[in-house]
Amino acid sequence: MDFRIGQTIREKIATAKGLYLRWGEQLKNDPAISTRLAELSRRVEASSALILRAGVVEQCRICEEDEGGSCCGQGIENRYSPELLLINLLFGLKLPEAAKSSESCFFLGDQGCVLKAREILCINYMCFKIKKTVAPEMLLEIQETNGAEMDLIFALHEHIKGFIRQNGPQ
Repeated sequence: MDFRIGQTIREKIATAKGLYLRWGEQLKNDPAISTRLAELSRRVEASSALILRAGVVEQCRICEEDEGGSCCGQGIENRYSPELLLINLLFGLKLPEAAKSSESCFFLGDQGCVLKAREILCINYMCFKIKKTVAPEMLLEIQETNGAEMDLIFALHEHIKGFIRQNGPQ
């Protein structure tokens, strides 16, 4: 399946929902996918707890609410593929119908990102302010934890794309 360059985020969400309707149950019942989904859920929880403990979440909240906008700016959502959005549907998440703000990422909600499986840039990026305020050993731990999460997202994304290619287009 192609990356669908040029599709709007609403079109990508519609594509993801179509894929979920057609393949959702089969994907959830695939042992390789269900195992990876469970492991990804654990890794996302671990990285979320770590960035909360390190103060990253609070710093991002301050940037977004008090300083005029965070790194989760409008347009970041364009990096998402329908397959990555499909992974979020497999987790049982409801994808938003509209952005909270026209100046922020489509997926930025009141409590941060509404997605569980996020784009690599969204997981990995640390702004200068965070790098300066978080202890180096904590930054290293965050990077290691995020690296494991990104590896698993990549493997799951590729497995799902392979499944869809093997079983037919949407």
